[in-house]
Amino acid sequence: MKGYRKYFLNKLIWLLVTAVFAFILNFTLPRLMPGDPVAAIVARLAQGMSSSTGMKEVYEQYAELFGTNQPLLTQFFIYVRNMLQGNFGTSFSQYPRPVADILRTSLPWTIALQFPAIIVGWVIGNMLGALAAYLKKGFDKVLMPISIFVSNFPPFGMAVILMVLLGVNLKWFPTSGGYGFDLMPSFTWNFIWSVITHYQLPFWSIVIIAIGGQAIGMRSMSIYELNADYVKYSRFMGIKDRKIVGYVFRNAMLPQITGLALALGTMVGGALIAEIVFSYPGLGYTLLNAIMGKDYPLISAVTLIITIMVLLATFIIELLYGLIDPRIKAAQSD
Repeated sequence: MKGYRKYFLNKLIWLLVTAVFAFILNFTLPRLMPGDPVAAIVARLAQGMSSSTGMKEVYEQYAELFGTNQPLLTQFFIYVRNMLQGNFGTSFSQYPRPVADILRTSLPWTIALQFPAIIVGWVIGNMLGALAAYLKKGFDKVLMPISIFVSNFPPFGMAVILMVLLGVNLKWFPTSGGYGFDLMPSFTWNFIWSVITHYQLPFWSIVIIAIGGQAIGMRSMSIYELNADYVKYSRFMGIKDRKIVGYVFRNAMLPQITGLALALGTMVGGALIAEIVFSYPGLGYTLLNAIMGKDYPLISAVTLIITIMVLLATFIIELLYGLIDPRIKAAQSD
């Protein structure tokens, strides 16, 4: 355990250092975008005003409110203080709506779409990849070309194909939104069924792409492990093939688990394409609108969530590797 404690502290230090740099970039990069978001707000609020002095006063009032008239370093310390208090500020593009309220509304849609899609795609893809490596012959010859084709397909292309085939031509599923535009959110069967039907196209557009990539990765790792020296030696010693295959696929799964952790960590960013194509009311679509509206607080809040999720996913998987990978265990004990 002493070796693992050292391993844990090393990973924790790197996590904290990376988090500090990511936090600084998360604040700085949105503010380097050209344009003045406060001017856009004032233009909306001051419609019909003919007095330039009045518009200037309104501009100065909102610049003071959002802190954009302060030096960048001062803005950073205000940002840090607000983040520590859980205050994400007020949205520029959806003023006067708080950023926390926008996140509270959008994040559940993204998690409900992305999390099951990633898990289903990962499980099916790894099962097919393992079967292709073990069974070979016709199964592999059919699965491999299909997996390569699907995995190299652009996500927006798959989304558009499903929309045209299943939504426009066959009219099986709605093509946009998270639920019917004529409905209000409620715990009624009519609303729940509308959410389920609107869910299908974005869900399967993500799953199909994920299956192809996972199948290719698992097949390659499984073939490598099946031809390893320890497998040949185990078979020579008369160990049952079922037991050997268990070790083979456990070793082959290690890179796939890393891929799963990173996919879960980046699920918010990965939601962007599907949510744009299907106008799904999640965080990815919200991020796009925030970028187009130069909404610094909302951009920073969304990217901060993505950053934290990626860092935590990477940190957790590193800790799990230290427990389940014999090679890392051996290195810790040295």
